[in-house]
Amino acid sequence: MAVPVLKDIVRQHAEAAAHLWNVYDWHLLNPDDNPDMDEERIGRLIERLDAHLDGLRIAGADGIAIAEDRYAEFPEAGELFVLRMLQPEAFGLQIADLEIDGVRVYLAAKIG
Repeated sequence: MAVPVLKDIVRQHAEAAAHLWNVYDWHLLNPDDNPDMDEERIGRLIERLDAHLDGLRIAGADGIAIAEDRYAEFPEAGELFVLRMLQPEAFGLQIADLEIDGVRVYLAAKIG
C-alpha cells in the first residue's frame, strides 16, 4: 500500500534544504563573518539539513519531482545541491560525508 505524500510538506523540505545548504556553504567560506555560528550551531544546522534531505528521500519519486520543480523555477546552487543529493548514487550520504570543494566545483560547473 502506497503512503500518501503531503506535497506541500515535501516542497517545504526542498526549500529548507536548499536554504540551509546556502547558509552552511556561506559559513564555511566566511567563518569569521558570524561569530555566533559555533560548533554546536553548525552541528544543528547540519542535522536540520540532513533531516530535510531525508524527508525528500522518504517521499521517493515525489520528492525528486518536487526538487526538480524547485530547481526548474529557481536554478540556483541550493536547489541543484538538493536535487543532486536525491540521486541514487548519493543514497545514504550525509552532509558530514561530503567533500565540500568537490560539491562546489560540481555546482559551479552546472550553474555557470
